[in-house]
Amino acid sequence: MAMALGTPGVDGLDDAVGVLREWQYEGAPAQLHPGDLGWYWRAGAEATAEAVRTWRRDGRTVAVGLLDGPGLLRLTTAPDARRDEELARRLVADVTDPRRGVLPGGPADIEAPRDALIHDLLTDAGWTGGEPWTPLHRDLTAPVREPGARIEAVGPGKAHVYAAVQRAAFDASTFTEERWHAMAAGPPFGDARCLVAYDDRGDAAAAVTVWSAGPGRPGLLEPMGVHREHRRRGFGEAISLAAAAALRELGASSAVVCTPSSNIAAVATYESAGFKRRPEVRDLHRNA
Repeated sequence: MAMALGTPGVDGLDDAVGVLREWQYEGAPAQLHPGDLGWYWRAGAEATAEAVRTWRRDGRTVAVGLLDGPGLLRLTTAPDARRDEELARRLVADVTDPRRGVLPGGPADIEAPRDALIHDLLTDAGWTGGEPWTPLHRDLTAPVREPGARIEAVGPGKAHVYAAVQRAAFDASTFTEERWHAMAAGPPFGDARCLVAYDDRGDAAAAVTVWSAGPGRPGLLEPMGVHREHRRRGFGEAISLAAAAALRELGASSAVVCTPSSNIAAVATYESAGFKRRPEVRDLHRNA
């Protein structure tokens, strides 16, 4: 069977987003979500297309990867292809040969579902476990309790407010109002919501974006942040509750998020909002 690696181009992004939606299901391991492409879209459609890799077999997309930074590939496969040996060996060949245009030479990391055969093959090839991450999951069957803060959905007129909170929540953030508009122009944003929490004085204190994968499927929080001047006052819990409620309104079956295990405060914040820890996961790491 013919296997082809490709870069979809802007016109092919809809297909990549569509298959990622289909591959989300309850009980799935932590994996690339359509919202991850949606968040990357802040760099624009062309940059997003350049960062995506697809593997197709006989006309069907069986794996999708996102080059989410220098030397980092976030990769997932069709659920029925997790243990497909032909696909796994082709993925290994493509990600380990810089000439194939997936990963450069030198240090690299790959995020993939923990049950995928590529984990076994890369481990046999000398790749090791990288930084531990904690996935968290919140069932949305029942209504979500009130967040205890004023929450506002962000539209184009308040993009500057969201952008300011984003920059104040993450020290290295370069997010701008223009990037919000670029993100909002992407197809994944049609099933997304940006929310901001305000304090009693009307100052923006926390922000989150949530991404639905469609009714009955897990939705994603990416990203969530609290303004550095409003931390340790409950706004992280409030915005996480509001995020869960927004995903429930969008028809999501659950809300998922993944954070570095070293970020103990973030894990505790999500737990306070009803998220449950799942077993830690690690990227696969290759030294120089």
